Amino acid sequence: MSSHVRQREDPDEESQDVQPSGHLLQIYESERVFLDTLEGFVSGGLRAGDGVIVVATEAHIERLELRLLASGMDLEAMRFAEQYTAMDAEDVLSQFMVDRWPDKNLFQRLMTGLLARAGGSGRKIRVFGEMVAVLWQRGDHGATVRLEYLWHQLTEAVGFSLLCAYPKAGFVGETAKAISELIALHSGVVSAPPPRRKPVDGGLEIGGDARP
Repeated sequence: MSSHVRQREDPDEESQDVQPSGHLLQIYESERVFLDTLEGFVSGGLRAGDGVIVVATEAHIERLELRLLASGMDLEAMRFAEQYTAMDAEDVLSQFMVDRWPDKNLFQRLMTGLLARAGGSGRKIRVFGEMVAVLWQRGDHGATVRLEYLWHQLTEAVGFSLLCAYPKAGFVGETAKAISELIALHSGVVSAPPPRRKPVDGGLEIGGDARP
């Protein structure tokens, strides 16, 4: 049963962090909602001393990093310490996709190496993955579900927090079965954050059931 996960409205509230092996899903209607959630997830992890890996489109990485820099984060120092890593989703996909299908061994070899570096010195790890959304938008729905499954296996084997996000506009046509499979592979569904006047700091709360 999926959990309902929402961002805290007040950054001064006591933080209730995501579970160590949580595999979270967001289906969003606007870029602002998506970027607010992503900023909270990433900045919350960095402030807590976690290792954070972001695999996203170039445009989303650029917009995320502008927000992080504006909040005073020293991304260059975090990159040097391998606490923060950002990679283009298309480039990463090209390293393990074979005939438009995720190769399990190539995926595991690539990601376990990244996770090992991010988790140096015993750090907890957070990962944001947008590769699934890229595959979905290409129309490769079966490959998307397969990649979500490989991610899910890895979260259970290694133990880290994973957030995946899809634009709601991409869910059209006869995709109900694939959508149900996607939801079933996640431990929580992230709702839209409430309107805010102060920047989020990454705290997430877990409540009852939800559906996108």
